Parts: sequence; C-alpha cells; structure tokens
Amino acid sequence: MTKRLTRNWVARALVGALAVIVTAAIAGLPGDAQQKGEWPGLTGGDTGTRYSALDQINAQNFNSLKVAWEWNGSDAGVEIGEINARGLPIYVDGMLFTVSGPRRTVLSLDPATGKTLWAFQEPTTPRHDYSMRSNHGKGVVYTKINGKGVVLVTTPGFFLHALDAKTGKPIEGWGEAVPVPGFGKSGSVDMLKDLIADWQPWKQTEQKYDPVKGLPLELGYITTSSPPIVVNDVLVVGNSAEQGYNQTRIENVPGDILGYDLKTGKFLWKFHVIPRPGEFGHETWENDAWRWTGDVSSWAPMSADPARGLVYVPTNGATIDYYGGFRPGDNLFSTSILALDVKTGKRVWHQQLVKHDIWNYDVPTAPMLLDLTVGGRRIPSLVQITKQPYVYSYNRHTGEPLWPMVEKPAPQSKVPGEKLAKTQLHPSRPKPYDALGRSEADVIDYTPEVKRLALARVKELDLLAELFEPPRHRGNAEGRGPANICPGGNGGANITGPPAADPATGFVFITAYDGCSPTLLHPAKERDNDKMTGKTLADWVPMRGGLPRAPAPKEGDPLLGFPSLFKGPVGRIVAIDMNSGEHMWMVPHGDTATRDQEAFRNQPLMKGLTFDTNVGRRGQAALAATSTLLFASGQTADNRPHLFGIDKKTGKRVGAVAVPRTGGYGLMTYLHQGKQYVVIPVNGGYTTLALP
Repeated sequence: MTKRLTRNWVARALVGALAVIVTAAIAGLPGDAQQKGEWPGLTGGDTGTRYSALDQINAQNFNSLKVAWEWNGSDAGVEIGEINARGLPIYVDGMLFTVSGPRRTVLSLDPATGKTLWAFQEPTTPRHDYSMRSNHGKGVVYTKINGKGVVLVTTPGFFLHALDAKTGKPIEGWGEAVPVPGFGKSGSVDMLKDLIADWQPWKQTEQKYDPVKGLPLELGYITTSSPPIVVNDVLVVGNSAEQGYNQTRIENVPGDILGYDLKTGKFLWKFHVIPRPGEFGHETWENDAWRWTGDVSSWAPMSADPARGLVYVPTNGATIDYYGGFRPGDNLFSTSILALDVKTGKRVWHQQLVKHDIWNYDVPTAPMLLDLTVGGRRIPSLVQITKQPYVYSYNRHTGEPLWPMVEKPAPQSKVPGEKLAKTQLHPSRPKPYDALGRSEADVIDYTPEVKRLALARVKELDLLAELFEPPRHRGNAEGRGPANICPGGNGGANITGPPAADPATGFVFITAYDGCSPTLLHPAKERDNDKMTGKTLADWVPMRGGLPRAPAPKEGDPLLGFPSLFKGPVGRIVAIDMNSGEHMWMVPHGDTATRDQEAFRNQPLMKGLTFDTNVGRRGQAALAATSTLLFASGQTADNRPHLFGIDKKTGKRVGAVAVPRTGGYGLMTYLHQGKQYVVIPVNGGYTTLALP
C-alpha cells in the first residue's frame, strides 16, 4: 500500500540541490560513505563507521542544541503500530528515509520538519505475521537505477521491494510479479523462493511452493532485520532467524547470503553459510546436522569495499543458543566474518571468531573499515566489535590479523551430549574493553576489608566465571545454580549500542557493559509448544524465567550501598587507537542516579576515602562520531535523558542537552539547507536536534 501525500517536488528538488555541499570521500576510505552532509546508509555508509565529516555542531555551541522536530508516525496516513527505537533514517540527495513499526513501514520524511511525505506498507501475509523480527527493522537502502532514485527494503516476510524515492510506489519493470494478493505486477522479489530452491529438506518434501504461507514451520523460518547493501550494482541481502534462546527444536533453514542484480532485481548468486559436501568448511559439521539445521545468518548490518568488490558479512550462531550437542564441530560459518566477492558470491576469506558458538556471541555490529598505520605499514583494515568483549582486527583485503591471535584452552561442558571446542582464539591486541568472565581480580578492592567481604559474597553467590563458561544443566549444577556467563548475550558491545569510529585518526569508540546471563538448561519438552520451528526436540534448552537471582543487600548488610561487587564502570564508553591497539580513555556511560551515588558516598566502609561515585549506567549508549565530537545518548544523575557531546581525544564531556526520551540503537546526523541535524531513535519515534 502506498500513501502519496501532497508535496511540491520541483520546489523541493531545487532547494535540496542548493543545499548539497560538494562532497568528497575521506582520504584512505573505500567508496563514498563519508560524503559531507549526507548519511547514505544505516551505519553512515559502506564502511560501517557511523561517522560524518560535519562540523557545524561543536564543543562551543553544543549546549545550544534544541529539539527541531519529533516524529511519532501519527501523520503517516497508515497504521504503523508500536514503534521501538531500532530504525535509523538515512539522508541522501536531500531526502530522509526510514522504516518503522511491526509492519516495517517505509517512510519518506521532510528533513526540516519531520513531516511524513509518503508511506509504503507490504500487504500482510502469514509469513509476516509469524516473524519474531517484524518490529526489528533497522533501515533502508537508497541507490539510483537508470538515474532514478530508488529506496530498497527487505521485510519480515522475506520479500524485497524497490520503491520510487519520490513517490514510494514500486518500480515498474523491476523484479517480478509476486503471486500474493495486494502485490503489484513488478517492483518486488520473493527471496524465500531463491533461498530454498536448492535446499535439500525443501526439495525432499515435494510440496508445491506457496508464496503466501512460505516455508513450512517444521522445516524452519527466515526473516530480516538489517537492510541489504549495494556494492558495484549488486544488491547483497542478509537475513535473520528465530531467536536462538527461544528455540526448542533442532531443525531450521540456513541464512544463506543472496546476491541480486541491482538494475533488474534478477537473482545472481547464493553463498551457503552452512557448507555442503565438497565446499570449504563442510568437515566442521561432524554429523549430518548440515542437512537440516540452520540459523547461521547475517542479522547485523554488512559493510563493503567497492574498490575491491568485497562485501563483509558478520554472522550469527547456529540453531539453539546454549546447547549444540546435535551439531558437533566448529560449525563454519557461524559467528564469523565473511569476505565475499560481490560478482560471484564466492568466499575470498573468512575468520571464525567463536568455534561451536553456544553463548549467543553472534557478531552484533557491522564491520568497520579503516585505513590504519600498524607497525609502520599502512594497512586497509577491518575492525569488528563483539560481545566477548574483544576487538578483532584484520587486513580487509587478505583476512590476515593485524596482531597475533592466541589459541587458549577453553572450558569444557558437563552437559550430556555437548562437545565444546577444546580451544578458542583470543586477540593479543587491543586488550579487552570490559571484563573477560568474572575473576577475583575484577572484585572491588577499595580497601582490604572491602575486598575480603566482596570476594566472600561473590563466592557465596557463585558469580566467578571464565570467558566461555559452559552452561550448567539440571543434574550437574551440584547445588550451584545457573552458570554465570559473562559477558552475557546482551553484554559486551551489541546492536543496542553499536560502535563508532573516526577514519581520519583510526580511533574507535565502543559502548559496553557486562550483561551477565545466568544460564541453566532443562529438557526442551518443558518449554516446547506447537508454534516452534522445526520438529525434533533438542535434549536441552535454556530456562526462560524462574532462575534464582542474586539477592539485593538489605539493611544491616555491610555491603549495602555499593553499586556493584565488581569494578566499574558498570556501563562504559571506551576509546581505542587502532593504529597502536592502545586504549586512550574510558568513561562511564551516563551518570549513576543521585540516590545510588549518595548511598555509595555514605557507605561506612568507605568513610574517609576519596573516590568517584559515578560508575555509569547499565546498558549501552547510542553513538555517532563527527569531525568535531563524539555524540552519545545517556541519562544524568537526575534520571533525565540527554545527548552528550564528548571530546574524542580525552573522553571529557563538553556538553549535555536534555531530550524528551532516552535514545538507543545508534544516532545519525545530516546537513539540510545549511543546518546540521542529529536524529535520536527513541521508543515511539524520533527526536531530532539542531542549533537555533
């Protein structure tokens, strides 16, 4: 459905043309991702750095920022539904585009006012209705086909649409006539048909393909969350699957990477993320799980080096988080980075970050492409931020690590049937940006007495754990309760607070917190229901709820008032110089609430000591970098949401502007008609700031 709203396109085009600043790529970067004034992709461009060269907003005027406009979808002309903070707009050719809500509504907004200009919604289908990622749409792609501006979107039902950027209507003569009620004669592609065409479980069913219902749930389910990417006239499409921590059955469909001809929508190639017989990596699946299991997908955004014709794909773990006994082996290409040739879809290089991943350590953010000087050599580099919390860095042309990787023995599982990798790889540089597991060295040690009491409590609560700590199951917990996996599936760095970078300096900015996950496995039949994908129950799945939590200190407890038993900040922003691998600074994410700071300050064991009571906030910040500042979302001590301006060299906060709601999932900035705007995604829509 397309809603065309009144608009003077000619006048708009003339004004937009006058506002466009002469653009130039930042020296040393591939492509034109950092065009001055534009934000041409979800992550700022091909390079995934969330960087803009704009300088209108700086340390001197940051505190003068005011709310320029807010958007909540009320003027869209269609029912959008509940809006979460995941979608981020793009700004290209004087136009602002985004997606929002569980219908994955595509929108064109006026960059100066936020007014909705047009809206597009895909007709509803059972494929869409089942998607657990329907409200997780992160963005769209803008490109030109035969000189015409086109917006591309992938949807929860696993369809692809090409829309006229001026009207929101599907492009004539592109794609195919999808035989689904409400779809047009062209402008769309049914990607599911291409995905499963050569997949053995589907072929064995001998069923007639139903484009309305899609794949039978007993075989699996595929959907999308992040937008595709355009590289050298090839449209590369990722995907996402059912959340691994919710699964109870072992079958699913692999999230193979798809390539389409940009100009026609014609299917070009497919890369098998679970290698088949004769393909590289097939031997890393030690039984026949490659035939019927899946989930290895690319739900995080991709990045690309057009000059080399490479697209970089971060991948998810395989079916079921926290138990993989039915899929022994390292399981390529799960939890990996893939470098694919965009012309052919063939693998140029890969790096697996976690072998046989069961920890929900899927690669959560787009690879960042930077040109760095390491050891006196200029190296085209790829920097990957992870949950672990490591920075993995490679030569983006060859896949060679910038610094040596160290293979270390890994903890082993006592869960019946589980067979973990005996070793895991660890980057030697940079050092981790948060705690690796939880060790005695991480326990607070303001005084010897504080350390003694805190360590005793930590041991009493069984909170110490190694990185890659195996889950426990009912039967081997030995009275200890759940395993404390640190960082947890929501910890380290994550899509909720993706990193930013400055390509001119090689500095990366990471927001992180531990997010530890207490994990205890129990039989899958205790959680299974008839809405699950697959047909065969796993032996074990994680319990969802009902787990014992560490009790909060009560009145009279000698540790009452300490914000954490472990060293802070509990939430942090870290800056790393990737030329040297050295940490530059670390600051708290936001400010600890006043009440908690007062309780810490008045803690009897801290009497007479001088210490910083601000240990930050749990969770991650939304970040974006410009030539002048690092922008970060957060809350001040009075619990009010703010946008902060941070000095990139020192981490010092140079400004703080109150905003109506707390932002997440990244920020973006653009220059329109001579004015720089900063867009903050919030639950309910967008808040946009600009100078008066």
